Amino acid sequence: MRIALLTEGGYPYARGEAVVWCDRLLRGLGGHEFEVYALSRSARQESGRRCELPGNVRRLHTAALWGAAAGRGSAEARAGSSGSYGRRERRRFEECFGELAAAVCGAGRGGGGVPTGDEAADGLLADRFAAGLYGLAELARDCGTGLRAALRSEPAVRILQSACRAPGTLRAVHSARVRDLLAVSERLERALRPLSLDWYGDGQEDEADGCGRGLAGVDVCHAVGGGPAALPGLLAKRFFGTPLLITEYGVRVREHYLASAADAVAPAAAGAAVRALLGSFQRQLAREAYTQAQLITPGNIHARRWQERCGAPRGKLRTVYPGMDAAPFAELGEEAGRPRSEVTTARKAKVEVRSGASGAGTRRAADGATLVWAGRIEPSKDLIGLLHAFADVRQAVPGARLRIVTTAPAHGNEAREYESRCRALAAQLFPDEAADSVAVGENPVSFEELGTPSVPTAADAYGAGCVVVLSSSVEGFPVPLVEAMFSGRATVSTDVGAVCEVIGGTGLVVPSRNPRALADSCIALLRDPERRERLGAAARARALELFTVEQNVAAFRAIYLELMSRWPVGAGNAVGSAAAGEAEEPLPFSRPPESHVPGRWAAGTAGPGGSHAGRPVPGVRAPVALVPLMLSAAAGRPALLSAAHAGSEDPRGEGR
Repeated sequence: MRIALLTEGGYPYARGEAVVWCDRLLRGLGGHEFEVYALSRSARQESGRRCELPGNVRRLHTAALWGAAAGRGSAEARAGSSGSYGRRERRRFEECFGELAAAVCGAGRGGGGVPTGDEAADGLLADRFAAGLYGLAELARDCGTGLRAALRSEPAVRILQSACRAPGTLRAVHSARVRDLLAVSERLERALRPLSLDWYGDGQEDEADGCGRGLAGVDVCHAVGGGPAALPGLLAKRFFGTPLLITEYGVRVREHYLASAADAVAPAAAGAAVRALLGSFQRQLAREAYTQAQLITPGNIHARRWQERCGAPRGKLRTVYPGMDAAPFAELGEEAGRPRSEVTTARKAKVEVRSGASGAGTRRAADGATLVWAGRIEPSKDLIGLLHAFADVRQAVPGARLRIVTTAPAHGNEAREYESRCRALAAQLFPDEAADSVAVGENPVSFEELGTPSVPTAADAYGAGCVVVLSSSVEGFPVPLVEAMFSGRATVSTDVGAVCEVIGGTGLVVPSRNPRALADSCIALLRDPERRERLGAAARARALELFTVEQNVAAFRAIYLELMSRWPVGAGNAVGSAAAGEAEEPLPFSRPPESHVPGRWAAGTAGPGGSHAGRPVPGVRAPVALVPLMLSAAAGRPALLSAAHAGSEDPRGEGR
């Protein structure tokens, strides 16, 4: 089948586990064709290095959620008219944007986008938001890109101002000033740019490769996030009835709330009214995306709770843990089941080999008293608390060491300042120590960077310690914790985010921002080697069962087939259709997933002019006789098809 992957600020631009997850998913599902629709968040991101796309990605479409609006400039738009619209179009825009603005301000309810428990009031507000959103989308579809200029125009600002002054709105927006409204209109224009993109097409096949043009030609829209990335999927469902799948490992609304005011809006307009309006918009958009999606796959129970709080129907939620590559940690993890003396001998031999190759001993073997912390240094990781906890550990275990391994350079002034504070605190709490008067002093706390000679790989970082520590005060899905579990290491973690769900009883968990409790747990494990080994072996078994790439790819393969079987394209899925209310019930296969077979599968069955030298033929559909064969092979059953029948083809030349 053909799948549209919708991203915002992620694949194929940025780096990180979320981007790696997308790449592994696409490569693991080589039997399906993908089209990637990517929204970039900044000029730096778009100009940076992109991931190498796998061969089953047919097209890459990109658009920017930054910079000035296309078409008429914002200064000209604010001069009075709504962009290039005529009188009738301006009236349509004002009506639609008025509905959306009233919903964002929470007009008539006082909730400002936050659920109050009154289902009728919440539903009315959601209906107004949907009416305004889809009205603007239809206006952009009918009248071109003038929507961008209209959203930054003076009438749009006046509509926002009236909505903020309406009775029953959120108290914080009553104080919105003109500069606040200008900042909000600018951010709304950027977030709503997907409404006026040329990604949707008309469903007709492209002569170049025989594939349908735009989102009209795909079988499933898979949005990575419930924010602006889901907007193209919402419009594809409304216009063409395409089923929508939403996957979130970091909930977009949560990310917005956790961002500082300086990061969320322009520094000159970081007021309470701006934060309230943008937060309400993000929440209303997420609620609409969750409501219209056929399935929602949170990456953990923590994300699932956020989605339920934002209005996601519980029956649509299905937790799918992110898939991570366990291969780099296989050798380290297998040591958990081997005798300690054999492991020590093997480590020493490996260190000697590396020392001879590089001319210096680059990696220290774990000595039973080394703690390891790995991640990006930033305030939410609470390294200050970890250093204070390690001071207590040093008093109880004098030979203990702490290795702080940074997986990426500090990004931003705040992160760099925090790293400097951590280094200064470490130097103050732990002066350099020397064995005698002629030896060089060494600090028990070391700051190292992943990829350097001292720590070439993540496996080297975890292998040099016997206990891995996570000290975060805010966390989503703890990737370093899963890597430590793959490595068979005992862990001490703070109770934040999805930590308890990931650990599942195979490690020690303490309250966040409690250095005393963190120190006590570290001391307990440092003094009990047998307990460390038991916890490490149990952690590795749990990680291999739940968090591998294989289980993630298998889960999404089944989900794609389910979407095609229960919600085939156009079968009552379109928003506002008569059958939309019945779409939740299972539907028979009106178009089997195997009816469209990628060219490389059909290369051997194409007739003259089809395949050449085994190369894939775009748009080639398998003969109908092959469909039962593939279905039977997938189910592990013999095909009930005679040789004579197998040679016949559908007279229409396509599969049923």
